[in-house]
Amino acid sequence: MTQPPSGAQTPPQLRMSEDDRIARLQLLRSPRVGPATYRRLMAAHGTAAEALRALPDLARSKGVKSYQLCSEHMAQREYFTGKKIGADLIFEHEAGYPRLLAEISDAPPFLWVLGQHEQLTRPCVAFVGARNASSLGTRMAHRLAAGLAEAGLIVVSGLARGIDAAAHAASLPHGTIGVHAGGLDVIYPAENSELAKSILQKGARISEQPIGFHPTARFFPKRNRLISGLCQAVVIVEAAAKSGTFITARQALEQGREVLAVPGHPMDARAAGCNVLIRDGACLVRSVDDILQAIYPATQQPPPLSPMAAQKRPQTIQATLPLPHCKTQAYQTRRTDLVQLCTNKF
Repeated sequence: MTQPPSGAQTPPQLRMSEDDRIARLQLLRSPRVGPATYRRLMAAHGTAAEALRALPDLARSKGVKSYQLCSEHMAQREYFTGKKIGADLIFEHEAGYPRLLAEISDAPPFLWVLGQHEQLTRPCVAFVGARNASSLGTRMAHRLAAGLAEAGLIVVSGLARGIDAAAHAASLPHGTIGVHAGGLDVIYPAENSELAKSILQKGARISEQPIGFHPTARFFPKRNRLISGLCQAVVIVEAAAKSGTFITARQALEQGREVLAVPGHPMDARAAGCNVLIRDGACLVRSVDDILQAIYPATQQPPPLSPMAAQKRPQTIQATLPLPHCKTQAYQTRRTDLVQLCTNKF
């Protein structure tokens, strides 16, 4: 029998009643309860019902006056509205919760999931980039995403226009995951409504936000940590020098994910961010094979057959393929420098 790696914990899978799910949802939707507080309360009290009973007194002991829990009615309304649109509430330690996402420090205690749940347990690669992407950028994103999907990887992105939409569209035949900044029933931008519907045929859409919630700007970085957290690597296609994509790159690095970028013309402002990331340590992407070489040595798994593998390549191209980025001696130093760059940008 295969043993888990040293230090790894495999908690027993949860079996929850509907009442317990609603109680956990009520606890998480109560003021001042985030992932860390939720886990402390559950560890201290054992059940969500007991934690809810203790929470008002705990809040008062911390100087919070007139503390009001999320009402049971509000939690029930969210739960049954989600079920009505066909979504499921998956909590951490349940069978369908993504393993890689569970490893990040601020993993959401649950996810709303719509579509094909099994896609959440497969190896994933994220695509992020410019909303006002060039035609060349969208073509590159489409080519890379299609190739990775054909190689057996699930493409994850944020349902935005530009690079996100191109990556989702290219991987539709094999399954793709769209991550919402708001509720699962809120499609932003609205122009991607048909794309969002198509994703559900072979893929999935997920969110940690309430059904019906319309996001503001501060919720998009929260969404982006899920995009990178689900994946082994994040591929950046077109990003300006002061793009919010640097937030996602920083989050990915902090989570221990590979960061890869597609280079662009020095005169194109939309490529400036990618060029800076590559200069400071991100893996340069020319093809699907570059992505596979970067991520699979890190996971110690044999890479899947890429779409290009069956094609004959000139010997000169084969000879110039670099060693896997994560195997180079300077990798850890360059990774530290890259974290600092992304931190300084934001």
